[in-house]
Amino acid sequence: MNATLSALHLFPLKSGAPLRVDSATVEPRGLAGDRRWMVVDANAAFVTARQLARLTLVEARYDGDALCLDAPGMPSLLVDAPREGERIATAVWGAEVAPLPADAAAHAWLSQFLGQPLRLVHMDDACTRKLKAKYDGRYGTDDDLVSFADGFPLLLISQAALDHLNAKLARPVPMLRFRPNLVVAGTAPHAEDGWKRIRIGAIEFEVAKACTRCVFTTVDFERGERDPAGEPLRTLTSYRRTPEGVTFGQNLIPRGAGQLRVGDAVEVLA
Repeated sequence: MNATLSALHLFPLKSGAPLRVDSATVEPRGLAGDRRWMVVDANAAFVTARQLARLTLVEARYDGDALCLDAPGMPSLLVDAPREGERIATAVWGAEVAPLPADAAAHAWLSQFLGQPLRLVHMDDACTRKLKAKYDGRYGTDDDLVSFADGFPLLLISQAALDHLNAKLARPVPMLRFRPNLVVAGTAPHAEDGWKRIRIGAIEFEVAKACTRCVFTTVDFERGERDPAGEPLRTLTSYRRTPEGVTFGQNLIPRGAGQLRVGDAVEVLA
């Protein structure tokens, strides 16, 4: 197998638009800058495109430590990373986390675009979320951290898995419908299902568990709308259902740090 890393993606804002990059830094909680910002509602509950599909239209990119926000019909907004303030007690799928709130202008910008009272929060270095808090120690170690991602530091999908799915669909979907950080070319469809440990470039990763998929896969991130036919989840359900749910891609835990680059070799260690 001559597998390579064919694409790298960051999602600075959880559920926001994807950011395609040629290289990225691997940190304990995932790719540097990935899902370090999140939207919460008036009750401090985390908000994703499952509830507000138009959230996928919010483009977030970094300008130094600040975050630049853009969305259709909205002025660009530069949001400084908060350094102080009263932390907001929230949780991501039951795993408690206490991020810092951004400034009032950021809250107002998001609230105007998405049509309800919302706040923007930031995961600074002092804000930690334990991986085991969600999985009760079934995966990883007591020291493993995760960003605002749903469950694990990184998500990997093989290009062949998407090609296999698209061959079954009347209208093919792009890879970014599944929001992976890492895309691997040069494998059989779903080869990643059998991996336990891999090396990409010089960095090793534990392949923790399959990623279970939900209604978020039906959101067209370029239009900020759900697919009326429920695709591709409807088709995935016909051949990727497991006792844990419908799966597509694998969740990773980094076992090293450093740089990843598109084109890096992917080696299966176990």
